[in-house]
Amino acid sequence: MRRPIQIALIAGIIVLGAGIAVLGSRYAKTSAQLTETKSAEETARLQYAEAFNAIAEIQDSLSAITVRDGSVRMGSSSLQAEQKLTAPSRAEALESIALLSASIQRTKDKIGELEANLNKSGVKVRGLQKMVNNLKKSVVEKQEQVATLTEQVNTLQTQVTGLETTVQQDQVAIEEKRKELATIFVAVGTKKELVDQGLIVSKGGVLGLGKTVQLTGSYSPAVFTALDTDQETVVRAPAAKVDKVRVLSGQPTNSYELVTTGDVVELHILDPREFRKVKHLVIMTA
Repeated sequence: MRRPIQIALIAGIIVLGAGIAVLGSRYAKTSAQLTETKSAEETARLQYAEAFNAIAEIQDSLSAITVRDGSVRMGSSSLQAEQKLTAPSRAEALESIALLSASIQRTKDKIGELEANLNKSGVKVRGLQKMVNNLKKSVVEKQEQVATLTEQVNTLQTQVTGLETTVQQDQVAIEEKRKELATIFVAVGTKKELVDQGLIVSKGGVLGLGKTVQLTGSYSPAVFTALDTDQETVVRAPAAKVDKVRVLSGQPTNSYELVTTGDVVELHILDPREFRKVKHLVIMTA
């Protein structure tokens, strides 16, 4: 009677030991899985945090890229703005634009690196992907603004070039007009020389006496020399004394004076504006 009971107890102990062994194995496996899961969660958390920090850093970089018309003073197409767009200022504007472009490119590189890291780590979070997409959109907007700025600079430079050409043409026209107003035409010679040139004739008198010298009014450009009275106010006549020189043309007498200088007589123009109201100066020397 006792022997069967002992055998039953031994069998029960063996079954219980086997069950305990199985439960221990399962516990160890579950514990290992739990540890692995916790490690994976920690890794995922760190990767998420790194991704979020990277997104924040990129967003800060984008915020620092200020693309405004006012930053390079391209907001106005007025004449004042065009005149201020000198070569140095245009170079500064283009340099600023180049710096903006370089900053945008660095931001694009960071976004690419972030996406590569997310793909490599296997982190799939819809919120993160939405943030990345928004960053990409912001970069595209910045690039479009930089392109607009570049076009504005180039357009204004074209306008400035045209304005400079117009100013130069106006300056040439003004100088030509000034010279036209300031220029008189001078003829100096003896009575015989002036007669031969057709500038004077002798009229009146009796039996060849008492004739007066008069201008013919027929002036050939070939016998005159141009004189810019804004640049030169002295006309020289080859005569030793003032009384040997006569101004036959009608310049106002108070606009000039005759002065003996060495062996010549000089006509000094005192009032160029009055003097050049008569465009042809004819001087006769004895």
